[in-house]
Amino acid sequence: MNSILRNTVLTFLIASFFVITAFTSIHNGEPTKATNWKIDAAHSSVSFEITHFFTPISGKFHEYSSEIYFDPDNLTESSISVDIQVNSVDTDKKKRDGHLQSPDFFNAEKYPTMTFKSNKITSKGDNTFIAHGKLTIKDTTTDFKLPFTLLGIRDNPMRENTRVAGIKSDFTLNRTDYGVGVGDWAATAVVGDEVDVSLALELNSSKK
Repeated sequence: MNSILRNTVLTFLIASFFVITAFTSIHNGEPTKATNWKIDAAHSSVSFEITHFFTPISGKFHEYSSEIYFDPDNLTESSISVDIQVNSVDTDKKKRDGHLQSPDFFNAEKYPTMTFKSNKITSKGDNTFIAHGKLTIKDTTTDFKLPFTLLGIRDNPMRENTRVAGIKSDFTLNRTDYGVGVGDWAATAVVGDEVDVSLALELNSSKK
C-alpha cells in the first residue's frame, strides 16, 4: 500500500471513530454533558395558593423528588423530571389536608403522584428558560410549559468539590383542567379554579 493510500485509509478510520463516538454519546439515552443536579430539600420548597371564597389559602408539598440535568450552555442535553407526592400536602389544617387527599379532590390513594417530565428546554434570555413537557395530575396528562429562572451557579463554600445553583419557577394552573375537585367541589364559587404554584429549588452537584 503506497503512502498516499495508507494516509487516506488512516484518515478515514480516525474520522469514522469520532463520528461513531459522537453519535453514541448523543443517542445512548443518557445526558452525557449536562450537569446532574440534586435537590437540597432543606432549602427548597414546593408551595401553592388558592382562594376559598375571597381569601387566599396557602399550602405546600413536603415530599418530592427530581432528576435534573441542566447546563445553560447545553440545553440540548438538559432535562427536568419532577415527582410530587400528593399525600404530603400541608395547608396547616389536618382536616383540610385530609379532604384534599380524598376522592373529592386529588384522590391520593388512587393517584399518589403528580409528575412533570420535560422533552426539551429553551432559553428566553436573561437566565430565564422554558421546560416543555408533559404534566400529569390524577389521570389527566397535558402539554405544559414550565417557566423557570436560573438564580445563579457558584462553588459551594460549605461543601468541598460541590457546586450550588438556585432555580425559581412561578406559574398558574386551573385545577378543573385536571379534575381536582369533583361533584359539588367542581364548582368554583367556594374554591377558586386558579392555583398559583411556586417552586424554589436549591440544587447541588459534584464538581467534575
